[in-house]
Amino acid sequence: MREVIEANLSKTFKGLNKDDVGKGVSLYQGKVRDVVDLGEKLIITTSDRISAFDRVLSTIPFKGEILNKMALYWFDKTSDIIENHIDKKVSARSISSMKCKVLPVEVIVRGYLTGSAWRDYKAGNAVSGITLPAGMKADQKFEKPLLTPSTKAEQGEHDMPISGEEIVKQGLVEAKLWKQVEEVAMALFERGTKLAAERGLILVDTKYEFGLKDGRLVLVDEVHTPDSSRFWYADTYQELFEAGESQRKVDKEFLREWLMDIGFMGNGESPVIPDNIRVEVAQKYIQAYELITGEKFIPESLGPEEELKLVLSSIK
Repeated sequence: MREVIEANLSKTFKGLNKDDVGKGVSLYQGKVRDVVDLGEKLIITTSDRISAFDRVLSTIPFKGEILNKMALYWFDKTSDIIENHIDKKVSARSISSMKCKVLPVEVIVRGYLTGSAWRDYKAGNAVSGITLPAGMKADQKFEKPLLTPSTKAEQGEHDMPISGEEIVKQGLVEAKLWKQVEEVAMALFERGTKLAAERGLILVDTKYEFGLKDGRLVLVDEVHTPDSSRFWYADTYQELFEAGESQRKVDKEFLREWLMDIGFMGNGESPVIPDNIRVEVAQKYIQAYELITGEKFIPESLGPEEELKLVLSSIK
């Protein structure tokens, strides 16, 4: 598979632009996804762009296809918990979805003390307004998963932690709806934890986004993908935790750690990501897809020009 990845390093899909979709068509570009507004429906294209520390840094072969397929897998597995925004699949990287009013916060559920939560804890700070017990260790499992929301920043800016109390107080989400969001997020995390365990994995933490469609709460964006979640291998968790060693990961933390090793944490000029790192990250995404879904990854995505034509045909 490495040879296939290397052959596609120059054929990644960077996404859409306004010239592509034409005048009079609304296009929103996030860090990874491009959204075309068709009125009642949206066309959402998952590009091959990769971000870390809230900055878009490079592209990764097959990343858009992997994320799109994995999101569709999880939307199917959680559809009994909450309605999602999927209308139909357009291409390997793109979907048609219902148009929803997206809530202005990201909902992060954490099962373990790691990542930014550990960095905040080690610095003596609360985590999204939650004061944790003294004496906890890195990668320690919480007695119950924590819900730690954050504000949604503009591209290039940093998302900021916020408490549920502040979300309601500031009028970002009304109290009754926020209670429903919390309950659904915990149910989704429980389902993700269960299915991951069946694959020998731990769902460490994850991000959910929600919207409203005709007053109904709807799950949007992505679910339990390597971009929105951390996964560890379950069989070595306890041994590594007791030894104080890093966990075996199946997410994009590899890239974040490489960036931190070269001194980049989101500030200053973005570094150039070497091709060997891009290949390694692509392999991590493919490995994650196969581990989580139990299916072999066989690329079906088209090259950038063909993908663009297919997306544009769905817009017209």
